[in-house]
Formats: sequence, structure tokens, C-alpha cells
Amino acid sequence: MLASFLQSSLVRVIPLGVLLVALQRTIFVDIQPFGVIIQILTITAAAAGVAGGSERGAMVGFVFGVMFDLTEGTPLGSTALAMTLAGLVGGLLALIAADPHWWLESIFTALGSAVGVVMVPVVRVFIGESEPFEPQMWTVVAVVAVSGAVASPLLVPLARWSLKMRRPEWKQPVGDTAM
Repeated sequence: MLASFLQSSLVRVIPLGVLLVALQRTIFVDIQPFGVIIQILTITAAAAGVAGGSERGAMVGFVFGVMFDLTEGTPLGSTALAMTLAGLVGGLLALIAADPHWWLESIFTALGSAVGVVMVPVVRVFIGESEPFEPQMWTVVAVVAVSGAVASPLLVPLARWSLKMRRPEWKQPVGDTAM
């Protein structure tokens, strides 16, 4: 069991999550465009979905969400569900292209992170929180989506590394070249 854990991608995903939680709670609290804290964990979960597919993106989103819930004191699993959906949506959108260009990866990451941010208040409605919707919710969604698009060229390769994946190599089929 220990050997399978050590060979899994969680060996890289968990330390990456710890680093991102630290960045989320320190640097990104101070950097607030339009008064919005950039949700780097949600953006990275969506980028992991773009890099590794919907299942891996959902796994990364769940791990990051549990880490965030444990540090923030929110009900365990509430943010994890939203981040899981961000990774899932990023991975499902990436199915559109076999090897998407960097600008498609940026769009997919932006859309996945937007879904994750929209789902946070929806999940909080179900757990009975009063006033889960912020007055500036659409500003938050827009800022996080744009931040996801901008950070995607850095976060997609980082997610690919943490998932122990390589970029697909497309080769020309070997065959008769003479006609």
C-alpha cells in the first residue's frame, strides 16, 4: 500500500497543494484586483483538469479543496466539492481538442475556474449557510476567470508535472512515402 502511494501522483500533488494554500493565505490576500482575492487553488484545479483529464482534475480539485477547508475552518468538503467541479469541467472541456494550443488551454482553465467559483455559494446554500451569495459575485467570477486565463501557461505545465504526465508526442505514421 505504501509503495502504491509513493508511485501515485499524490506524492507531488499534496506538496503542491500545501505550497498553493500558503500562497493563497499570504500573497494572494494582499494582491486583490478589483477587491477580489484570486483563487489560485481553484485555478490550479481547473488547470490540472486541462492537463490530465476530468478524473485527474477532479482528484486534484478534491485534494486542494479539503486542504483549503482544513485551513479556513469551513465545513469539510464544501469547498472541495466546488474545486472538484472546477477540475472536472476543465478536463471535460479539454476533450474538445486532442492536444490543445496554449490559448485553448487558457480558455478551458478560465471556464473551469469560473464554474468552481460559481459553485462555492451554491454548495453553501445546501449546507444551510445564511447569505452565501456575495453582492459582487459576478466580479469575483470575472476576475478569477481572467486570472485563470493569464496564469494558465504557467499552471498547466505545473499541473502536468504534478500529475506525472508528459505532453503527448504526435508522430507521423511510418509508411510508404513513394507513390
